[in-house]
Amino acid sequence: MSLLAPPLSLYVHMPWCVKKCPYCDFNSHGLRSEPPPYALYTDLLLADLDADRIDFGAALEGRTVQSIFFGGGTPSLFAPELIARFLDGVRERLPLADNAEITLETNPGTVEHGRFDGYLAAGVNRLSFGIQSFDDDKLKRLGRIHSAAEAEAAVKSAQDAGYDNFNLDLMYALPEQTQEGALADVERAIALQPTHISHYQLTLEPNTAFAANPPPLPDDDHAWAMQEACEQRLAATGYGQYEISAYARHGRRCVHNLNYWQFGDYLGIGAGAHGKLSDATGSKVQRRWKTRHPRAWLDAAGGPGRIGGDNPVAGDELPFEYMLNALRLIDGVPMAEFAQRTGLPLERIAEPLAQARQRGWLTQDLRRLQTTPLGQRFLNDVIASFLD
Repeated sequence: MSLLAPPLSLYVHMPWCVKKCPYCDFNSHGLRSEPPPYALYTDLLLADLDADRIDFGAALEGRTVQSIFFGGGTPSLFAPELIARFLDGVRERLPLADNAEITLETNPGTVEHGRFDGYLAAGVNRLSFGIQSFDDDKLKRLGRIHSAAEAEAAVKSAQDAGYDNFNLDLMYALPEQTQEGALADVERAIALQPTHISHYQLTLEPNTAFAANPPPLPDDDHAWAMQEACEQRLAATGYGQYEISAYARHGRRCVHNLNYWQFGDYLGIGAGAHGKLSDATGSKVQRRWKTRHPRAWLDAAGGPGRIGGDNPVAGDELPFEYMLNALRLIDGVPMAEFAQRTGLPLERIAEPLAQARQRGWLTQDLRRLQTTPLGQRFLNDVIASFLD
């Protein structure tokens, strides 16, 4: 069965941040005495893109980029002029949809007020603020460099510059946090009128400072109670949950992240960036990741050394890979999309589908692949059932 080409996105990794947070396992590197080579990095992002275009030429032919996401690290460390230079370069190399969603992650502690109009002029039409909490004590415990007041001021500065589409990142189940504290964070976020809220549970990731010295976190039952209470409050104020950790006002769901969850394609450029592309012939799905350390990636200068690895996804791995993304969506996906995105017949997953429905993890709607509330709570178990 051949694949239908899914939507195409572009992920751009900016690896530097002011200070590494103790919970963070992303490919981010705190600033040192010598400033990073921001301009050189920007130019080599385009060289990385050029090389990927050569490698994946047939698979990219005739396809339009629907979204661009600048992640990190802290992309707002890069001046608006550099973001504009990069986006101009993308438009010269790939067709970009007229209404393409272009998101830039920013942290309140790194924003110079007045720069947002520059990002808007550069073509960035959506911002994502790494707030995490509006409790100053919790922010200190998380190693954040901003205060609650600075977070609110940064958001208002963006609104004054003309931004009407932005996300706020919040965490819950923070060290010694109560349910009342988690709800207070949500209330402060709602008051800023974002179009989107990402609401994540703090987890202890391997190879982080928190994993080595764990702080006192709420237990699983208290964390679940926080999630349910915050979910209800968000729903009551017009933020519909559409993914396990994502809530949006009507028409404001994140196009870029939806493409991930719907098993779409994306190029990943920059140090440590990951990409996924369906072959033009429909014969395979390939994942590619870039060399992780910024210095090594820079030294490769767009050459073969920029590639950390290539992994054609084997047919027996595709059901798990697909479910890992699609089952995060609250409304699920049309059942027919499994075959369209993976090239596999539905019969390939008939047995685990039947078992998941029997356990009450999936709905009985045969036209949709959708978890029940029980399935959402035990999502890892549901996904694992599709391991071949």
